[in-house]
Amino acid sequence: MSVEIEPGAVCPAHVASRRSAARITLLQLIAATYFMVAGGPYGLEDLVSDSGYLMAVAALLVVPIIWSLPTALMVSELSSALPEEGGYYAWVRRAMGPFWGFQEAWLSLAASVFDMAIYPTLFVKYLGGLWSPAGSELTGWAIKIAMITVCVLGNIRGARTVGRSSVIMTIAMLSPFAVLTFVAFIRPPMPADPAKDPIELDYLAGIFVAMWNFMGWDNASTVAGEVERPQRTYPLAMVSALLLVALTYLIPVLAVWRTGLDTSIWKDSWVGVGQAVTGSTLGVAISIGGMISAFGMFNALIMSYSRVPMVMAEDGYLPAIFKRCHPRTGAPWVAIVACPTAWAIALQLSLPRLFALDIILYGLSLILEFVALVVLRFREPGLPRPFRVPGGLSLAIGLGIGPAILIALAMFHERDQLAGPINALLLGGILVALGPIVYLASRWWRQPPGQANGNGIK
Repeated sequence: MSVEIEPGAVCPAHVASRRSAARITLLQLIAATYFMVAGGPYGLEDLVSDSGYLMAVAALLVVPIIWSLPTALMVSELSSALPEEGGYYAWVRRAMGPFWGFQEAWLSLAASVFDMAIYPTLFVKYLGGLWSPAGSELTGWAIKIAMITVCVLGNIRGARTVGRSSVIMTIAMLSPFAVLTFVAFIRPPMPADPAKDPIELDYLAGIFVAMWNFMGWDNASTVAGEVERPQRTYPLAMVSALLLVALTYLIPVLAVWRTGLDTSIWKDSWVGVGQAVTGSTLGVAISIGGMISAFGMFNALIMSYSRVPMVMAEDGYLPAIFKRCHPRTGAPWVAIVACPTAWAIALQLSLPRLFALDIILYGLSLILEFVALVVLRFREPGLPRPFRVPGGLSLAIGLGIGPAILIALAMFHERDQLAGPINALLLGGILVALGPIVYLASRWWRQPPGQANGNGIK
């Protein structure tokens, strides 16, 4: 018996498995989105040390308005209007056709290779501060593989498991910062040292760091088919997560600024800041929180990225095996296992290079999503939109201008930055250029969607 499935549709067996699985609740989606975007205040250290307190606070106030808020509004409208597995891939494909949908997926998955290599490295870095053998190359590799394996197994247990664990890890990870903030606000400020030489500030680098710490809102969209009442849940989750990220970034930095602590100590990470403010015990707690942050971000992002190969396989662009889902949890277990294998390729790259490539590739995919928002407003004005970006069509068109300007600034910042044998901007350009080539190759061997699925139905 033959089962015909239109491009973008979900195979019947997969629909059944996901409907039978427990769905992600609002609180769980907020926590998972928080880890996809932030994972706590970790990562802000370079912003303060490069730009100073005043510029850091200004960036933490302005960047989310220009960069995060437009993205969160765009995700809210498109996720509530098209709550499909694959999220941003489904939006761009519907708005502009299969070629641009494929480019969106290609850019996102290419960015994920560099994005996901960051978190095992950070996990080992924070663990190394507590247990020195973790700093050795062999032991570090073993720890990274163990962390990846645990996250993979947790994801196979289903999206609801990832959501629940994200709630618990958010509370545990933010607890040390609650203590740090309280102590920093009540302790007397330290006197300034007038003889100290002023630091040379790099404002553009500070904006670059702030961008990386405020990106990833669209990652939550790829699991829309596994979310309870997505039309209502996504707008609430985006607003709540945006407030949570902004406050958990801004308040600890303001508290430490009040103490008068010199910005040079921020180069030692939040661990050094915590030790300087309250003592070594809190430094240990912040190190553990850093491990939780890296683990939680990797765990949540596996859930996000793994849905894209699954949906691409349902459209015939990837082998049918990527459609295989766990019969009880509905998790695309083949994609969940396969993605970390590709991510391991970038584990040897330096962190600055990973950040640069991640922002360049992610930024270009984000621009396509803003274009899809506008195109769908023109092409499908009658599409039910439970949440609509306020301000009419003109605001929807202008929504992507701020993010586009910041992406251009990030590329300008990287034009002369050599982080190895090849410039990150050039490497990013090569990967972008490969997208159409891979699309044409996939069209050549592509199976019609539904000809064969991962569960053996033909």
